[in-house]
Amino acid sequence: MDDANVPSLLAMSYLGDVKSTDKIYQNTRKFVWSEDNPYFFKGKAGEGIGGPHIGYDMIWPMSIMMKAFTSKDDKEIKWCIETLMKTDAGTGFMHESFHKDDPNNYTRSWFAWQNTLFGELIIKLIDEGKLGLLNSIQ
Repeated sequence: MDDANVPSLLAMSYLGDVKSTDKIYQNTRKFVWSEDNPYFFKGKAGEGIGGPHIGYDMIWPMSIMMKAFTSKDDKEIKWCIETLMKTDAGTGFMHESFHKDDPNNYTRSWFAWQNTLFGELIIKLIDEGKLGLLNSIQ
């Protein structure tokens, strides 16, 4: 199992522990983002990794951010950003977690760690020349 927090198995390349192209890391990444991980949740609102801290069916936006941080696939990165934007419950902020079927059911209306990490992701994408990708998001 993998947890949504950082550090995590998914975040290993983000943290610099392994290269994102490492075969074992790629297999691990596929595993943690699958139904084989008991804390992977998929529903009407989105999919991602949660953890034992909040309970079942609650996705941490941090896991979606880590998926984007560790991806080289623009389509996957775009999906991550779109999912993050549509699951903020209209608040304009990232929450600690949201329910897989209802983003209006969330924990922590203000969670600085998530919001800061989202800002870091956007800056990283701009630095990598992905402004066009960001501007293509509705």
